[in-house]
Amino acid sequence: MASLGMRILVVGATGDVGGEVARQLKALGAQPALAGRNRDRLRARAASLGGCPWTVFDAYDLDGCGRLAQWAGGELGGLDALLVAIGVAGFGRAAEVPEAACEHLFTINALAPIAVVRGSLTVLPAGGRAVVVTGEIVDRPAMGMADYAAAKSALATWLRVAGREARRDRITVTDVRLPHLDTQFAQRSVVGRPPSLGPGIGLEDAVSRLVLAPLLATA
Repeated sequence: MASLGMRILVVGATGDVGGEVARQLKALGAQPALAGRNRDRLRARAASLGGCPWTVFDAYDLDGCGRLAQWAGGELGGLDALLVAIGVAGFGRAAEVPEAACEHLFTINALAPIAVVRGSLTVLPAGGRAVVVTGEIVDRPAMGMADYAAAKSALATWLRVAGREARRDRITVTDVRLPHLDTQFAQRSVVGRPPSLGPGIGLEDAVSRLVLAPLLATA
């Protein structure tokens, strides 16, 4: 696993997964640049990591999402890898989910991550990596999660095809389908209430084993 000096953009750095990725990357000697939606939390997180570059973005500004990799490359003097860990949960019977909530789920869980990765494909060099967190819901959609699962599955399909196309430029695109984590993510759903999900796996362990490995793997 490579790490020392790698220049990595972490999108979603104020979230549970993104924040833990940034922390572990810094501990391994990487150079992270952080992007998130909460200015105060982002500023504090960047300061806790020694003052790394940071920027606020709006997931509904898809053009802005597409420029994040270029921004990070300018701040870091180049970009070796990208980690995208943004998303929001939503629950409820398909017939009852409001259209506005469905639109929000697709924007945050699919359109915004797609825009970030699309923008990175012309910035990352040969050997570069784009790692995107989707979730096991792609493989195991459940009742009461139709809109949420569909949004994540749309992202997963796009990543699969874009990844095949990116191989000719020697860029690796990886879809990391994290299992249910021991965080409050589901409790912060944009619509509905989560079902009983049982215990999740630890965040630190999940990031170390499942996210950092593809992010820092040598080309």
